[in-house]
Amino acid sequence: MDLKALRDIGYGMYIVSSQKEGKCNAQIANTVFQITSEPITIGVSINKQNLTHEYIETSKIMALSVINTNADLKFIGNFGFKCGRDIDKFKDVNIKMTASGTPIVLDNTRSWVECKVINSIDCGTHTLFLGEVVDSEVLNASEPMTYHYYHKVIKGKSPKTAPTYIENA
Repeated sequence: MDLKALRDIGYGMYIVSSQKEGKCNAQIANTVFQITSEPITIGVSINKQNLTHEYIETSKIMALSVINTNADLKFIGNFGFKCGRDIDKFKDVNIKMTASGTPIVLDNTRSWVECKVINSIDCGTHTLFLGEVVDSEVLNASEPMTYHYYHKVIKGKSPKTAPTYIENA
């Protein structure tokens, strides 16, 4: 079986953020998709080990910043390869706070979407959070980054906690 065939499934690059008791965290995610149009519902897959998972599970709110092709590996790495338990991921990053207190990353972002969690599905190592869209905004006309672009142009790798991780790929 050639697991690299799974890389042909289309994905984007997103910063998923949430808050818990006034503390904020965010992480990179590539498994984000619209499920329904009425009500507008988004699905987001988050590893159970990640701090962002804890914040989403507790607060029942999450926001997605759609990363654009201007982002570099250092910017992505800050949210994707570092833990919010150890660092402040928002240091030196421009953000906007939503009415719910959830941070929206503005740097290297094309648009954003905020959701209230209406359900979740246990998927073993990950939880699929289902969120009803409560607010959104297109910030500029930049190009959204795809996961393919991240691998081919940025030369990024997938961490072991990513739902799309393939060993030795």
